[in-house]
Amino acid sequence: MKRRDASDGWAAVRAAAADAVAIVGGWLFAVWLRFDSGWIGVESRPPNLYWMYGWAAAFSALIHLFIFQNLELYRRPQTDRFENKIPRLIRAMAIGLLLSSAFAFAIRLPQPYPPFSRLTLVLAGVSATLMVLLERYLLFRLELHEARHSPIRSTALVVGTDAVASNLARTIRRDPRLRMRIAGFVATGGEPPAAELGSEPILGGVDALEKLLPESGADHLILCDTRLSRKRIMELIVFCERHLIEFFMVPDLFRIMTGRVDLVTVGTIPLLGMGRWPLDYLGNRLIKRWVDIVGAVIGLIVSAPIMAWAAVAIKRSSPGPVFYRQIRCGEGGRRFTLYKLRTMPVDAETETGPVWTRADDPRRTPIGRFLREHNLDELPQFWNVLKGEMSLVGPRPERPFFVEQFREDIRTYMLRHMSKPGMTGWAQVNGLRGDTSIEERIRYDLYYLENWSLAFDFKILLKTLFARENAY
Repeated sequence: MKRRDASDGWAAVRAAAADAVAIVGGWLFAVWLRFDSGWIGVESRPPNLYWMYGWAAAFSALIHLFIFQNLELYRRPQTDRFENKIPRLIRAMAIGLLLSSAFAFAIRLPQPYPPFSRLTLVLAGVSATLMVLLERYLLFRLELHEARHSPIRSTALVVGTDAVASNLARTIRRDPRLRMRIAGFVATGGEPPAAELGSEPILGGVDALEKLLPESGADHLILCDTRLSRKRIMELIVFCERHLIEFFMVPDLFRIMTGRVDLVTVGTIPLLGMGRWPLDYLGNRLIKRWVDIVGAVIGLIVSAPIMAWAAVAIKRSSPGPVFYRQIRCGEGGRRFTLYKLRTMPVDAETETGPVWTRADDPRRTPIGRFLREHNLDELPQFWNVLKGEMSLVGPRPERPFFVEQFREDIRTYMLRHMSKPGMTGWAQVNGLRGDTSIEERIRYDLYYLENWSLAFDFKILLKTLFARENAY
């Protein structure tokens, strides 16, 4: 979100050099493990062993660096969590290993060198991947440390005062790697300012923006409220270009929804309609269902001891059943029984009716607080996944009471019911659960449905292990 400077370029070069060292080191460690460690039987040790595999490692490193570059793994500054990068790193390493192996088997080495060992190539792939992941983590921490001790290099003026603007400003404040500060907000005359807007002032209205920009000293303009007219937006873009100010715009929900379009013809009349989402295709649904079944079986087996311990703790904490059953709305709005570990007294909602959980909720039992903070109360939902009522990943299912309320108040709310609900989801791992903005959740849910892939699911599952924000 800022102009690239020399420090970003050097950080990318440093990352490439560290990757090359880690990959070559992984190969050489695999060679030592295969031939010199004594842990694996060796019939004969090739001459000039490390020279032979050293050249192969260097060639493999070049292939991997090319792949890393194409997957944008050298983009700086890094603006995401490390666990979000792991799927792309593993994919890049896997592609590089396949290409390196293909070249290794295609090359005919002169005598007295034997062909490359298949076992060594497999060990090299595993060890190089682990070394790259370790090296990348250390590099990630180093760059984060450097960013925290670097001066602010850019200033942004945010147009909009709604929940989107509030969320963007909060993200900029939290991430020192952006080296950016918020100069203030510009009101658009729409809805009232969000309560969590922050300490930065509202400098004025959008009509005075051409005056506010120079006065604020901002070199970035970020448009969050896209309800401005197309003419007004073009005026702002032209103004920014003339004054060397970078212009960014948060895409609104309509743009997200219409990212895919279909053109069909009825007779001679062309009709333009909403495109199909990835999970509308049978092949993708079958793949996702297969992963759900395997994941649910493994999840039930692994979590069985945890649920057994939790059952004893729940029984000691308060009278009532171990499992909590609740009706939720799933795919197509169909209702099903969702299972959770009970974290509240049996009569928690007798007087209040359905309400959102909140921070420091007094209804939680002591063990319930622990289970919720660590997402352990969701473990019985592996059974819902195995039954086909839920998926491992998807929009979280909601209670009928809230569904009926939101379907009337929020026009696009029911679109999230076009797929199976999930134990975890893109909105949840980004802290949007409990008493948080429903509109923001819908944005994240629809983004997930629009951009689904198996790698995206694995990324969300990995983030779930670390996601505790608003877990109450």
